[in-house]
Amino acid sequence: LPDEVIFRIFSFLLEKDLCRAAQVCKRFNVLSNDPVLWKYLYQEIFEYTIPMMNPEPNKFHQVSPENYDGANPWKDSFVQLYRGVHVRPDSMVTCRAVIFFKTHNCYYETIVDALSGVVEGDHNGIIFVHPGIYTDEWIFIDFPVTIIGTGERPDKISSKVVVENTCETTVVFTEGCGESYIGYMTVWFLPEDPNAPHHRYCLEIGSNCSPTIDHCMVRSTSTVGSAVSCAGEGANPTFTHVTISDCENVGLYIADLAEGLFEDCEIHNNALAGIWVKNYAKPIIRRCHIHDGRDVGVFTFDNGYGYFEKCDIHHNRIAGFEVKAGANPTVVRCSIHHGQTGGIYIHARGRGQFLENKIHSNQFAGLWVTSNSDPTIRCNEIYNGHQGGVYIFTNGKGLIEKNNIYGNALAGIQIRSNSSPIVRHNKIHDGQHGGIYVHEKGQGIIEENEIYSNTLAGVWVTTGSSPTLRRNRIHSGRQVGVYFYDNGNGILEENDIYNHMYSGVQIRTGSNPVIKMNKIWGGQNGGILVYNSGLGLIERNEIFDNAMAGVWIKTDSNPLMRGNKIHDGRDGGICIFNGGKGILEKNEIFRNAQAGVLVSTNSHPQLRKNRIYDGFAAGIEITNGATALLERNQVFNNKFGGSLATGVSCVMTENRVFGNRNAIEKAVKRGHCLYKISSYTSYPMHDFYRCYTCNTTDKNAICVNCVQKCHQGHVTEFTRHDRFFCDCGAGTLSNTCCLAGEPTHDTDTLYDSAPPIESSTVRHA
Repeated sequence: LPDEVIFRIFSFLLEKDLCRAAQVCKRFNVLSNDPVLWKYLYQEIFEYTIPMMNPEPNKFHQVSPENYDGANPWKDSFVQLYRGVHVRPDSMVTCRAVIFFKTHNCYYETIVDALSGVVEGDHNGIIFVHPGIYTDEWIFIDFPVTIIGTGERPDKISSKVVVENTCETTVVFTEGCGESYIGYMTVWFLPEDPNAPHHRYCLEIGSNCSPTIDHCMVRSTSTVGSAVSCAGEGANPTFTHVTISDCENVGLYIADLAEGLFEDCEIHNNALAGIWVKNYAKPIIRRCHIHDGRDVGVFTFDNGYGYFEKCDIHHNRIAGFEVKAGANPTVVRCSIHHGQTGGIYIHARGRGQFLENKIHSNQFAGLWVTSNSDPTIRCNEIYNGHQGGVYIFTNGKGLIEKNNIYGNALAGIQIRSNSSPIVRHNKIHDGQHGGIYVHEKGQGIIEENEIYSNTLAGVWVTTGSSPTLRRNRIHSGRQVGVYFYDNGNGILEENDIYNHMYSGVQIRTGSNPVIKMNKIWGGQNGGILVYNSGLGLIERNEIFDNAMAGVWIKTDSNPLMRGNKIHDGRDGGICIFNGGKGILEKNEIFRNAQAGVLVSTNSHPQLRKNRIYDGFAAGIEITNGATALLERNQVFNNKFGGSLATGVSCVMTENRVFGNRNAIEKAVKRGHCLYKISSYTSYPMHDFYRCYTCNTTDKNAICVNCVQKCHQGHVTEFTRHDRFFCDCGAGTLSNTCCLAGEPTHDTDTLYDSAPPIESSTVRHA
């Protein structure tokens, strides 16, 4: 029949005018006018099918009749599609199909024949491929054409229409194909010898081609070539809802200046990378699901580019995303997780921008940056890694900025082996290890981060490393705030370091950092601890409200402390003992509960031009075989005296000691228990006794007045001159202190009493 007659018949059907459709058929004597036949045909069209729409080239979608905006979706679908040709194997052709297709003169048994028919006839450039397996089809497309699978169940069409080849590339798009379309079918390349060298693929898109591949399933068993090859300048395909899986080589290969848009695809279980991008290719890959690969998920290398957005990349055997050799992709809002090694691996001068991604639950580090690579890593969440969060090594660089890094089994960020990144504005917290670990000559600028609640040190610096840490907030750690050891160096400047279980800063074993203009406070141990031959310049810091000494210097350590303010400590200001040294210059040490400076046990510091005042104990105490050089210091207004040197030899030059109170001497003369002036918060230096009658131990101390009054007639013994509070007055001994209840008139030295927190009251320097 002429096309216009067929169009009239189906138009009447689509208008639900069965009578007029039957009349036309009767006139041309082509179909029965039996009402039963027409009722059956009507049901086939209107009740058991969903109309496919083709509103514009390369756009196909099915619509639900009840949700269609137009008057009649079947009619519109017929108008758009009826001129196409059809491909169907003879074995599957039904009588009804033969009646329509052969009368319409547009039926073919192979896709290759249909392509020839489309070229020769006016069929609107559409080929409908019906269910079946089309073997050894070599589909070479060099003109604009649409090839679309069709069938009764839309959700099964792609798996029912199978096109395969065993010798040549199954589908080739070459120059001239324009904006061709292939959709809703399975495309296989199944070579007889999978290991034979060749350049054959399931789909090959060459230069200056812009086809659309839609709702296809792609698989290749070749071990020497990818399933899909998109290469050459001007290669710019569109892939939507394509599945590339179970291939024995790379899934999707994009190279040589190719571009393309790849959306909502699934790429999985391929032997090599799910996607390769190289040689200045710039694809756009969005909302793709890349998973369970037997190699890396996405591999960009040899100056490959690309934009990856909202992809889900997971459970790949190697890294989820690898960047190498000058590659420079942009990866935005992707989820990269459960990699069997790392999440993202950037090496060999790789670059790239990784923005707003979720990187988590990988077996190794969330990100590896190495061998002169220089990526930008911003605004990501990097968490719950089975090792570290970000690992930068072997001359790695990069900008690590505004990330939230937490819950990782090892350090949140690790910098080693001459690497030098910029790390700023990150939150690094709740790690099962440390916050930032810099070692093996690591460097870098680490600034304005918040590092908190980590199990080990907030920052570790060791083995010749020398980072710059500036304006960070390092707090609430379960160990040390910043830990320099084994020749760790660097600059720690203008940071807030507070509320750690151990010291705010520790320096040991040859480490020699510059610690300046920091606030170090609220530690449950000391502020700064320098020990085991530690060094360092400690300058212009404010150190306050720590549970133990503001600064401890011991065991052959020799720092330079200059211009610091050390105040309101719950213990001493600076404690130097066990052979500690150091130069203390121009510091202000005030309002500390114990001695402003305590020097003990063979220590030998130098104190110059310091101001030590308003302390709740002595200004300076030197005892237990220590010596010191005291030069031009000002010591004033301290409660237990200005400078106490017991049995030691010191060099004192031009010091000013004035306005100090001797509350201990007053209390002894007036017969008061020394606990009245100390409570359990300070430890005055005085004679220390024990009572055998009351069965006291070496850890209990009794003041001279209590020995004379409360323990009169007991067997007592002088132990030593030391710092202590009186356990008798504190009520920790079996007998009641006789002096505890006596009022004192020396109200300017009275402390509010409080119960002791431990029975051990002697503090050995």
